[in-house]
Amino acid sequence: MPKLIVYACPVGELADQLAVYFERSRATCGPNLAHHYMPHCTLTGFFEDTVSSIPHYVDGLARSLQRHRRSQPQPPIGVKALTFRAQWHGLELSSDWLKQLIADFASAANSPTRSAPLRLKDWLHLSLAYGFESEHRQVLQQLAEDFVKPQASVAWELRFYERHEDNSWTCHQQWPLF
Repeated sequence: MPKLIVYACPVGELADQLAVYFERSRATCGPNLAHHYMPHCTLTGFFEDTVSSIPHYVDGLARSLQRHRRSQPQPPIGVKALTFRAQWHGLELSSDWLKQLIADFASAANSPTRSAPLRLKDWLHLSLAYGFESEHRQVLQQLAEDFVKPQASVAWELRFYERHEDNSWTCHQQWPLF
């Protein structure tokens, strides 16, 4: 069964900065676990369901977004800070509105072929680096400070992804959060 997930992904100036950061960090320190993903904020955990259920989830996410569109703040996601921990570097994000939208989606996304409930994410963040060698910590931090500006202009897209066994991705639908 396919592995499915809902992300919010940055587009615009911040996304461009992230692309440069990921390229430079890989070239300088080699890949870390963050390189297995596109820049994103995770909104649900991975879940499995049949291929035929994908349109059901896409429609459900579109309906939840439509229900919450009127109350969408500007910006829809706040970028609070660039944060560095011993084994994680990233952007701390905030959006009560997005959490409500995803909770609405999860409560309405009933599927007889999904065996477990959707897991919602409470800690909104965008990972820059994790699972890296400890000797790379300072270099990765300096690269992030040099290339990623939390105040950069950014737009966001809500995206419904499928991750394949070879770690490739299919984006089944995306919606701008304008």
